[in-house]
Amino acid sequence: MRSILRRLVAGELTEDEAIAELRRVQLQELGGRAQLDLGRYLRRGIPEVVLAAGKSPAEAAHLAVTLARQHGQGLISRMTDEHRAALHAAATQAGLKVIDYHSSARVVREGFAPERIEAKIALLTAGTSDVPVADEARMVVDACGLDSRLDADLGVAGLHRFVGPLAAALEWGADVLIVAAGMDGVLPGLVAGLVDVPVIGLPVSTGYGRGGAGEAALNTMLQSCSTGLTVVNIDNGIGAGTAAVLIGQRRLRGRSTASTAMTTSPATRISDQTPTESRRNRAASGLANASDRTRITTKRAISKPGKPRRRRP
Repeated sequence: MRSILRRLVAGELTEDEAIAELRRVQLQELGGRAQLDLGRYLRRGIPEVVLAAGKSPAEAAHLAVTLARQHGQGLISRMTDEHRAALHAAATQAGLKVIDYHSSARVVREGFAPERIEAKIALLTAGTSDVPVADEARMVVDACGLDSRLDADLGVAGLHRFVGPLAAALEWGADVLIVAAGMDGVLPGLVAGLVDVPVIGLPVSTGYGRGGAGEAALNTMLQSCSTGLTVVNIDNGIGAGTAAVLIGQRRLRGRSTASTAMTTSPATRISDQTPTESRRNRAASGLANASDRTRITTKRAISKPGKPRRRRP
């Protein structure tokens, strides 16, 4: 977009040509079958993700490769083995690299790296069967330039297993936790009741019998007693990853704003203030000390009329 504006200012493009270029950057139609939203990353900071399910392997691969050519990376989820084979073939032909996840992948242009964001997202799963969905979330986190780590098989059937990884994730400095669980879906609520960082519950369609398609896990998370637990839809790894990224970006922005405010606030030396000004400024900032309050109290006690004390014999 900046390139188009520079070319317009330089006179290399007419106004109509610039408008046409901007429209092409925002939306691209591919063979009448799909319209890629190429401006989504500029608007939200989250790249578009191609859903492979319901698309032929060739169509899904073509969409992901097109995104990578335009923006440096293309994300694709819910792939079968056939989708993965077609993706690798199309990426190799286009000179692109594929970063594989369990059922997802990122197609990356040579030399491309997402802009770094100094925030950290930790992912925990109750079982190993929950990893493919959690890995979708991790793909989104990685694609947006945040640090990620994933610890698996920490379900409540053996609580001793999750204490160490949870402590390690907090010590690592996780800004957000994504907790994926199927079956009874208890783990996210348990974690949310123990930590002071945002927790996103990711219900997974693992299990069997009644509620085995993820309904039991979803209902458990929605009914959790742990306040503040955020819950996404069943198997919605992309949604969980996106929410975690947006929260991480906001938390980082808040820290940066606080640091900037402290750095740019006017520094007034106490020695330059009169005692009255000093007390007034500290009281306004909520920092009045105990000695000030003591002096005021003493002054009031002295000025208060009362019976004189009798001298002891």
